[in-house]
Amino acid sequence: MARVPVAALTHLPNRISNRIRRSREPAPPALEPAERPRPWLRALGLTAVVLAGAWLGLLIVGSVRAPVGPMNTTMALRPSLTGGTKINISPLGALSLDSHAAPVRLDVNVDQLDPVRSQALVDHPERLSGLQDEVTGDVERGTRDLAVRSCVAVVAGATALGLAVYRRPRRALAAGGLALALLAASGATAYATWNPKSVLEPRFSGLLSSAPSVVGNARSIVTEFDVYQKELARLVTNVTKLYDVTSTLPAYRPDPSTIRVLHVSDIHLNPASWKIIASLVQQYKVNVIVDSGDTMDHGSAAENGFLDPIADLGAPYVWVRGNHDSASTQRYLEHMKNVHVLDDGRAETVGGLRFAGIGDPQFTPDRSVVPGSEASEELAGDRLASSLRDQRAVGTPVDVAMVHEPTAARETDGAVPLVLCGHLHHEGTEMLKHGTRLRREGSTGGSGLRAVEHQYPAPVQASILYFDRGSRRLQAWDAIELGGLGLTTAEVSRHLADENRPETAPAGTPSATPSGRPSRRSP
Repeated sequence: MARVPVAALTHLPNRISNRIRRSREPAPPALEPAERPRPWLRALGLTAVVLAGAWLGLLIVGSVRAPVGPMNTTMALRPSLTGGTKINISPLGALSLDSHAAPVRLDVNVDQLDPVRSQALVDHPERLSGLQDEVTGDVERGTRDLAVRSCVAVVAGATALGLAVYRRPRRALAAGGLALALLAASGATAYATWNPKSVLEPRFSGLLSSAPSVVGNARSIVTEFDVYQKELARLVTNVTKLYDVTSTLPAYRPDPSTIRVLHVSDIHLNPASWKIIASLVQQYKVNVIVDSGDTMDHGSAAENGFLDPIADLGAPYVWVRGNHDSASTQRYLEHMKNVHVLDDGRAETVGGLRFAGIGDPQFTPDRSVVPGSEASEELAGDRLASSLRDQRAVGTPVDVAMVHEPTAARETDGAVPLVLCGHLHHEGTEMLKHGTRLRREGSTGGSGLRAVEHQYPAPVQASILYFDRGSRRLQAWDAIELGGLGLTTAEVSRHLADENRPETAPAGTPSATPSGRPSRRSP
């Protein structure tokens, strides 16, 4: 039998007493539910880490340098709510393409032309025939390299940030894996929504606004929908030429089968408008200028001299009266050479197209009704529609109707293929119920004296409309917008008529942003 030390027996009562006392003490309270970490907060924090880390990774190491034809480019993916592709051609400007709908945008920066390759193209034009294959191969290799690099960038960025925030390797690896999954999902969405024909409807900005020929002429836009690779090669080729000839930018290439119409409206006594119109006439080789009214502001006889530059614009001028244009204004223009005033539904053939129009029945400055006019916009529109139907019945159908106010324009639905108007000082396009396209122009005068009424100056807007000479139907149009007073921005966006869109375009693609805004009278 083992012996127990006397010292151990001496402390035994104290130990037993301590254990009994501890057993009688109440257990520490459990954590209240409110004090427990909330799963959704952890998920939100992890999401923020993943997004921030992926973005930093793309920003720091997510770009690749790739040659595309004769150009050296930098390609990168950037987070974006709208997706698409942006091609920066410094210092000429940029092209924006609605190429896909995904939370990433493809940025392509044209850094410089390779002197050797570009000179070889200039010296040996026959090499241009193989340029499309070269460009296609270069783009494929560049995007493949970009995809690999972007995967590495988002994983590295999210993992590094996760490690810095959580200090746990498992959490950091989870962040990297989620970032990779997010990029893969974005890539799959971009692939599913990819629209190769988006190059046919680019938006130009900067100096490129004056070079819409970079994507081909109007006839090729509506007839050659199976040539995306050729258009891409043509884009690269023309950019090469733009760099090679820096003194001038090529204007829109003339096409004998296309009638070019410049639509202006709501000039409101802005003298700068005449210089802009004259420049567009020369640059786009315009056949006809159409003005949907409000050329004046008060309609007084003293303002009539403002109209004199119309005679020197270089193209026939078709005009309808707006609610700021008086009967005196109309009489002054009727006696001007090369001006065609439309009223009472009267039709005239100008520049290969047949136009008909009616003046605004109301005169805003003194709130009166123009003598001989109907009292309301609806009645004026009905009167024009009746005239259009009569013209069609006798075998002389009208191609384009013109009014000032959108309310009157809608009354012509079904009686004419296209009706032009203005009045609201912002552009828009709308397909009416019975098949008539309503095209509303913004203010070519930048709202005139009202230019600085709001926080930002009103822009200067005009459109170039392209008509097929045989069918006399609208093929496409370029919406032109210049920065208002004190601004130097410029943008040209290409739009196609619905019937001229490629069959491969996604269903439901709009030809332009329809306007649902109610009509209103300018003050």
